Amino acid sequence: MDSILLRSTRRTYSLNSGKTKSATKSQFLDTSSSIDSPLPLEKSPMAIFASQTVNEERRRLHHEADVVIVGAGIFGCAAAFALAKQGRSVILLERWMKEPDRIVGELLQPGGISALEKLGLSHCLEGIDSVRVDGYEVVYHGSPVNIPYPANAGATEEGGFHKSANHKSPRPKGRSFHHGRFITQLRKACAAQANITIFETEVLDTVTSTHLPQVLGVESRTSNPETGEKVKDCFFGQLTIIADGYASKFRKQYIHRAPIVKSKFYALELIDCPMPAPNHGIVVLSDASPVLLYQIGTHETRCLIDIPDNTPSATAAAGGVRNYIKTVVLPALPPQVQPCFEKALEDGKIPRSMPNSWLPPSTQTGKGMVILGDAMNMRHPLTGGGMTVAFNDVVLLSDLLSPERIPSLGDTVAVQKAMKEFHWKRKGLSSIINILAQALYSLFAANDSQLKALQKGCFAYFQHGGNCVDGPAGLLAGIIRQPFVLFYHFFAVALLSIWIVMQDTMGGLLGLWKFPLAVEQSVLIFWKACVVIFPFIFSELRS
Repeated sequence: MDSILLRSTRRTYSLNSGKTKSATKSQFLDTSSSIDSPLPLEKSPMAIFASQTVNEERRRLHHEADVVIVGAGIFGCAAAFALAKQGRSVILLERWMKEPDRIVGELLQPGGISALEKLGLSHCLEGIDSVRVDGYEVVYHGSPVNIPYPANAGATEEGGFHKSANHKSPRPKGRSFHHGRFITQLRKACAAQANITIFETEVLDTVTSTHLPQVLGVESRTSNPETGEKVKDCFFGQLTIIADGYASKFRKQYIHRAPIVKSKFYALELIDCPMPAPNHGIVVLSDASPVLLYQIGTHETRCLIDIPDNTPSATAAAGGVRNYIKTVVLPALPPQVQPCFEKALEDGKIPRSMPNSWLPPSTQTGKGMVILGDAMNMRHPLTGGGMTVAFNDVVLLSDLLSPERIPSLGDTVAVQKAMKEFHWKRKGLSSIINILAQALYSLFAANDSQLKALQKGCFAYFQHGGNCVDGPAGLLAGIIRQPFVLFYHFFAVALLSIWIVMQDTMGGLLGLWKFPLAVEQSVLIFWKACVVIFPFIFSELRS
């Protein structure tokens, strides 16, 4: 009876969705259906197949599932696949199913690859002309230093990397690729999963209960394949996961926190560009803001040019962004890169851009819905850690929401408890990636004397090699999951920067009279280091 009532009210809602976005709690109760409980592991293959067929019909005809996921991007696809493997019935919604064309989300760190292996999605890296990444190279005013991923990375005690296939190689590897090709592979994997049904539809709003502050699903607008007319529709799930990316339309409504944007990445695609260090992400530091280079295919190299907001030499009065790129950025690039860079500028257009956002994480305590992925937490993409965080988040989330722990996702109390645990457990990796990305960007985009001193000290620290390289590289790779290691290396850089400034200021014994000035500068540098890192640390400690 409850099942019939739910289907009837779903159809009524669809026809009258222009009048209301709410549904009663009774409309969503269906205790007689397998939608409330995933398939027991002991069921026979024939019984499992029969249940999958019934659930597929409910998804396709009645738009009902255990989980509704909004956004078939990095996080949404991975979450849909992971939950479906556990026997959950999943509806995956995406506004535009054609291959996306983005300029970030193109470099996956070793820690992300290992999480992808855990999820059973590592095959999505094949057949897309992806490129092996062995580490980074930092070019500081023309002088390079190599930062390979550490050889002893497998010593990590926990996390996705330990005991993964990537662990068995002498050194872990990352991969870089065209973002759209990778997303297409993830979507194909989801489409092939028996417990997932994908709909191309534009989600407009959530559907909430009239009796309880609980989300029951979403309202959307779908194109009629015969007429092309967009009609309103709705999808119901015991749990709704919003993963609609950096430009989320639901963030303001449910998180009440806006991303902070201080710069943009302008992107060029260089063809057959000779790289200073093949199979490495290259960071170019100069008097301008940082430039990032990495291969995304056999013949293509991505160049990301960071331009802070209100940069005087990039304003329209000074000639605009193109003039800034040609006169300030181009001369600072490695000589072998410059010809391909110039050729990429020949079209006369302003390169495509994307905001570099900072959004601290927040605990998801809503009933019936959670906001995750870039919609909930973002960091500067300079370090290429976003997808690594996303895939590891999915590994953790699928464990905390597994049928063994929570048989029915309609148990909102159990889901809320799991999400609180998720918020703190993910910090072993996400807090490191978040703080490291923001702190490194502050140093690499140095715009005052103290930050420039820290930038110089950072490069000198890398030149020491050994643990001065292995530690930071392990953090960047998503391999080392101990926040104290980040704290240690950051302040080791600060102390080295102070030592360099004192040497430069005094010069030798004859310069002892400059000691008070050197001490003053040292105090200012240490204070600046604290000002850089502690706000990001505090943002991670907030719930």
